[in-house]
Amino acid sequence: MAFDLVVLALYPQAGVTVFRKTASNFLQMLSVLPPIFILLGLLEVWVPREAIIRFVGEGSGLVGIVLSLFLGAAAAGPLYGAFPVAATMLRKGAKFSNVMVLLYSWSTLKLPMFLFETSALGAQFSVTRMLINIPGVIVMAWLTSRLIPYAEQEAIYQKHLLTTTT
Repeated sequence: MAFDLVVLALYPQAGVTVFRKTASNFLQMLSVLPPIFILLGLLEVWVPREAIIRFVGEGSGLVGIVLSLFLGAAAAGPLYGAFPVAATMLRKGAKFSNVMVLLYSWSTLKLPMFLFETSALGAQFSVTRMLINIPGVIVMAWLTSRLIPYAEQEAIYQKHLLTTTT
């Protein structure tokens, strides 16, 4: 918002455009976040912590990776919607690298985008991109979980455990 004011002061005509775009983005965000928070509330209540730990927790192995890939890829909505989901998964006991897989696949492997991309750019391009990105997402998640020190990962878990309402 401060940036908008600076642009408005320096370049009034451009500032009006910037304010309109900011307002549009804000309204779009307001339309996306409430359904995400409703779904997260249902996830908190309906999905036991033990299920999250079993399917995407520390010992979940390949099942956790595949499930995280699918959840991220199947998700609809902008990337900022993924962060509350990631926080809930951490709070429920998901493995850090699986949460990274979810975030990276949410940003890279969107199935709705894949369908649009296929119609616009062709199946060969879309399938090739997807096949390259899937291992890339897994490698990035693995690297992230190795490069972020264990103490910092624990601090992230503790932060989300302390915000638990259940």
